[in-house]
Amino acid sequence: MTRTGSRRSVPDDFWHGRLNSARNFHEAARSLLALAEPGQDSNPVIVHVVNAAIAYADAVTARRSGLVNQRDHSALGALLRDAVGNRLPPAQLAHLNDIIGQKDAASYGARAGTRAQAERLLDRLTEFAVWVEAELGR
Repeated sequence: MTRTGSRRSVPDDFWHGRLNSARNFHEAARSLLALAEPGQDSNPVIVHVVNAAIAYADAVTARRSGLVNQRDHSALGALLRDAVGNRLPPAQLAHLNDIIGQKDAASYGARAGTRAQAERLLDRLTEFAVWVEAELGR
């Protein structure tokens, strides 16, 4: 496997594992949100949403181009666009970029995430996941 910048090549069947991971992170986010107490920090939910979005995007890029993004997650949208071209709707790219944009604050920040923020990001993730599943089913 070769590495070029923040991209690395992966085996042909790699996308299956990333899709599985994405679905599991997605379900974990839904479960954590359902179990959260009022006023509880939602950053753990958001972290799972971010991880799910990354894994969903990796599944598509691995299947379509044999590449995944490493380290620089802000470049994930560009790799996804390279992998699927105009089949990537602007709204789905916006969902992905918004979710990825929350990564550092949720993972490393000191401010608690709100339930409303977690719900909004989970909704965006769900829409992105529907597109990913359709793209992978092509």
